[in-house]
Amino acid sequence: MRLTALQDTFAHEVLDLNLWKDLDERTLNRLRIAWRRHGVLLFRRQSLSESELVRFFSHFGKSEVIVRTDWQSRNRDEVIHISNMKDASGRSIGGLGSGELDWHSDQSYMTHPATGALLYMVEMPNEGGATYWANLQQAYDALNEETRSQIADLEAIYDYAKRQSSYDDEAPLSASLRRKTPPVLHPLVCVNPQTRRQSLYIDPSTMVGISGVSAKKGAALLAQLSAHATQPRFVYTHHWQIGDVVMWDNGQVLHRRDHFGEATPRWLKRLTCQLSPEHHLIPASRLYLGN
Repeated sequence: MRLTALQDTFAHEVLDLNLWKDLDERTLNRLRIAWRRHGVLLFRRQSLSESELVRFFSHFGKSEVIVRTDWQSRNRDEVIHISNMKDASGRSIGGLGSGELDWHSDQSYMTHPATGALLYMVEMPNEGGATYWANLQQAYDALNEETRSQIADLEAIYDYAKRQSSYDDEAPLSASLRRKTPPVLHPLVCVNPQTRRQSLYIDPSTMVGISGVSAKKGAALLAQLSAHATQPRFVYTHHWQIGDVVMWDNGQVLHRRDHFGEATPRWLKRLTCQLSPEHHLIPASRLYLGN
């Protein structure tokens, strides 16, 4: 097993490893350390069943069954499908369509977000659909002292209704999904439990304000932080190949997706897992009850 930096960024490719095989504990520990250190890992040329995907990812944390049960695999509840494709009956096999997805952090709308995530590319278009990851630790390090002091104790308000409204294939938020996803609070600044390194924790697609701050000032500050964190110097751009597996730590990075042609098929399988708060940056959180 070897690691190499991708595009001279924080993301790394893992070479000479077949994820469908049984991996020994020494190899798994090297992967755990690399993931904590770099935030994004890529494995190319993989060929995996859903059970093999779940087995591999279970070495890093407890698999999570997300609130979007309509996107679930019929074989494994832990696996969801991200796709614009339809089955023989004309029903969508997954979610998120073919439109552009703004910068976001998975499950930031939950009080206990599963910050570990994995995507496996099964079918893809010839053009479009690139995915980008932005390093929030590097972004925090580059903030000036005035901004660091300003945001040190602030909490952002997250609301799933805002995120769903941006999807190109979605109806308004249902009452049952609203009950599962009430607004929550997360701190704007979090600390890595091992390195004590500070990091931003933001999600432009889901944040609707800052607790205790006026709507106008809160929106301006969140826009400023989001623009800062997604500058090209903090970003890794991934051009997919069939068989790619990418895993990332939502406590360290944001991600987004480019638009691709509506008539061209794209199909990924995704897993999320609960990472250890002893080794990974997990945002402290609570329900938002209003200012």
